[in-house]
Amino acid sequence: MKLKNLFATAAVLSMAAFNAHAYDGTHCKAPGNCWEPKPGYPEKVAGSKYDPKHDPAELNKQSESIRAMEERNRKRVENYARTGKFVYKVEDIK
Repeated sequence: MKLKNLFATAAVLSMAAFNAHAYDGTHCKAPGNCWEPKPGYPEKVAGSKYDPKHDPAELNKQSESIRAMEERNRKRVENYARTGKFVYKVEDIK
């Protein structure tokens, strides 16, 4: 029984060691820098079929919403400084 357990343990350990040192198909330029493009991926993305071609209006949505948020906060702070009462809804500020 002990011999059977010993062989089973040895088999599990040898499989774990083999898996730890298995080749993963990457060619690392430096330790930890193992990214490589798939075959057929172009050197330069701009102008290729992988170019996302972002719409400038779509990219500006976040900056516009941040500007609107800052404007609402400015109105809230001005109202608080004037009245001493914080009002969350900007529509309720007179």
